[in-house]
Amino acid sequence: MKKPEKGSPTQNHLILLTNDDGIYSEGLTILREHLEHFADIFIVAPDREKSATSLSLTLHRPLRVKRIKQDTFAVDGTPADCVYLAVQKLLPRKPSLLISGLNHGPNLGQQDISYSGTVAGARQGAFLGIPSAAISVLHDQDKQYAFEFSARAASSLVRKLLDHKLPPGISLSINIPPPPVKGMKIVKLGQKRYNPKIIRKKDPRQNFYYWIGTGTPQAIGDKNSDVNIIKKGYITLTPLQTDLTDHPSLKLDWLKDLRLNLDHEIIQKAV
Repeated sequence: MKKPEKGSPTQNHLILLTNDDGIYSEGLTILREHLEHFADIFIVAPDREKSATSLSLTLHRPLRVKRIKQDTFAVDGTPADCVYLAVQKLLPRKPSLLISGLNHGPNLGQQDISYSGTVAGARQGAFLGIPSAAISVLHDQDKQYAFEFSARAASSLVRKLLDHKLPPGISLSINIPPPPVKGMKIVKLGQKRYNPKIIRKKDPRQNFYYWIGTGTPQAIGDKNSDVNIIKKGYITLTPLQTDLTDHPSLKLDWLKDLRLNLDHEIIQKAV
């Protein structure tokens, strides 16, 4: 494979990489190989898989950090932990961009976005004022990931993001299907209906334990949403906002009535 040429105008940019598949994941390694040709790369990632951890932070125990090499750190915490540590303690300067990925598997639909550690890494970056994107890769029918192809696509996207900053509070969720790819579409989130099987068994001391499986998700909803568009062979790009407020609901009459009723009850009880 022909390597990207060095000497880009973005040579002095610093890019922070993280993920939820762990510091030694293939997707993360290949992504670095592509991006380090035109930017300075630091990796701060979990020391093991941390899928479905969302934005959780480790607050009730100390975090351990292992320096793998000069610009690579493994953390025994979540992707959100990694981003906090990177920005406050480990990086030489604030990064120009944060990329979370390449994730082993899709992050499509409202449910995936809510649970995903990969997407959480990018959202954490947006909370800290860093332009951020989560990039996930779908496997083919043989369960193989086209990481080289996906890294080339990600590299092109990263160059654009370095030149054109994202608005504050916005991060991107990008999903790349296996080639051949028809192009990219900017789409809204769809939904994936999960019905995971919960297994109940006994441990050696005869106490019950429960294990939540992944199930087989079913894409539902709008035909123009990410969960359906990607099936047509398109890379999907969805902008996400940190503000979760449903602004139209702020003006709903029933909510105003609820507030007035609660105000009345609280005032009366206080008297």
